[in-house]
Amino acid sequence: MPPIFLLTGFAPFRGERINPSWEVARRLDGDVIGGLQVKSVRAPVGCATASRRVTGAIVRYRPSAVLGLGEAGGRTALSLEKVAINLADERRSAAGHFGTGALPVIRDAPEAYFARLPFAAILRALHRRGIPAGVSLSAGAYACNALMYTSLHMLRRQPQVPVGFIHLPYETRQAVRQHSRPSMSIDMMERAIRAVIAVVARGRSLP
Repeated sequence: MPPIFLLTGFAPFRGERINPSWEVARRLDGDVIGGLQVKSVRAPVGCATASRRVTGAIVRYRPSAVLGLGEAGGRTALSLEKVAINLADERRSAAGHFGTGALPVIRDAPEAYFARLPFAAILRALHRRGIPAGVSLSAGAYACNALMYTSLHMLRRQPQVPVGFIHLPYETRQAVRQHSRPSMSIDMMERAIRAVIAVVARGRSLP
């Protein structure tokens, strides 16, 4: 059994029928890329629920690498998130309900973690393929950030395990409902994430 590459995506939210993060993740489920077998897990949209889902997946699959995917409507390129903060604002509920406000993702844990991805190598690989991508310094304070923070916290004692998060633009069909906001095809996003996984896999094999 090859080592597991845990890939997460989110369920649709805010009235959308799809979430590109899950559409990409489910396409890759079961594939072996660079010697790592992709296991895709769908997370609910919510700080606490996303945190619990990724915690359970890490405990169950003991992955050799973890990459979360999320939707960031309005962005023009893939965003490689650099930092996850220990702040969860459930007030941004997809149902429009107000929760308890800003709380820690994990109590008595560090204020922030940095992603553990080979950013420069990933960006080179994506740009060679003509795929727009850049580094982002804010994953927000909602479900995507909570999932990223939890993943890094869970694997904090295993620094050799790559962990990160990438925000994806709207999928092209969504742009029709979103007043022609920036979008990208699912096929291009799938090619991008395959390239990311391949880069991560190569990095793991280096001495």
